[in-house]
Amino acid sequence: MKHRLLAVALVIAGGFASSNAAFAQDRYCLQGRIWGYPGNCQFASYAQCMATASGTNAYCGINPRYAHARRYRGYR
Repeated sequence: MKHRLLAVALVIAGGFASSNAAFAQDRYCLQGRIWGYPGNCQFASYAQCMATASGTNAYCGINPRYAHARRYRGYR
């Protein structure tokens, strides 16, 4: 029974890890005190991010994974 519970917990944790990676794929991140760093990175355009940030205490910035991806591609 313990092994089944552990297996289910690992599958659930793996699902959360893959869903977080999907958010980190887009270019712009909604950043601020409640979002942490790098923030909510699900925006393909700066305008989308700014529309979501409108009226809140948040701002938009470029996704650091996107900004530095070109630099690290050559090190493989």
